[in-house]
Amino acid sequence: MARQERTRFAPSPTGHLHLGHAFSAMFASQTAAQLGGKMLLRIEDIDRARCRPEFESAISDNLAWLGLTWPMPVRRQSEHLADYAAALNQLDEAGLLYPCFCTRAEIKAEIAESPSAPHGPDGPIYPGMCLGITPAEAAFRKTRGESFALRLNMTEALKHAGADLAFEDATQGLINADPAKFGDVILARKETPTSYHLAVTVDDHTQGITCVTRGDDLFEATHIHRLLQQLLNYETPRYAHHPLIQDAEGRRLAKRTQATSLNELRRRGLTPDAVRELTPISA
Repeated sequence: MARQERTRFAPSPTGHLHLGHAFSAMFASQTAAQLGGKMLLRIEDIDRARCRPEFESAISDNLAWLGLTWPMPVRRQSEHLADYAAALNQLDEAGLLYPCFCTRAEIKAEIAESPSAPHGPDGPIYPGMCLGITPAEAAFRKTRGESFALRLNMTEALKHAGADLAFEDATQGLINADPAKFGDVILARKETPTSYHLAVTVDDHTQGITCVTRGDDLFEATHIHRLLQQLLNYETPRYAHHPLIQDAEGRRLAKRTQATSLNELRRRGLTPDAVRELTPISA
């Protein structure tokens, strides 16, 4: 039996939704309708310092105002930490993780001494300063209470995954994944039990997502997610990365730049139809 087609809209409740979020949610909903499936809502609330209940309530309220629907219950990442721990344990047992005790300042200083240090999509690649730490030393430093991150040993991960790493994008077609350009990415920290990369990969698998819809600012991240899917023995969904809504100056809308919220636009009298006209979808 074929799997039911599913997309998802996965906002973080760290602020109010803006037009960019509205576009992404409507894009996911329309894609699901075209596939004869459903759009799921997922709340990505791992960042407990910035996530707030009132923002989550506003997300549901604004999506309903736009006329969107989704099945219940809604998945909240903070309620599924055991899922991410199990995935980390699977990777660790395969010998693919190592603890990194480097501070950001130490990494920055190390990179500064190597002008030719390789760069990836997210900036300079971690230079592997903790890669050779022995298990005994790592255990000792953990008992002292030192902060650490769990990094994916990219070299070993690629050996483990094999050569067939590709994913299908609705716009760009078949893409050969190249996660090596990110270096040894962080998958969790002592204080934060999962990274974005690990959490969304586990969530999409657990929720049976068949088509991942999201902004094209996350296109490069898909290279990492494809590797994690291979390592965790997950099926690979299709992808549909959409363009980003921009302001009058050509900048992408974002919470950190205080993009006008849907709450404010509603207060000004904007209707759902007006939002659709401002965020035309040509999927």
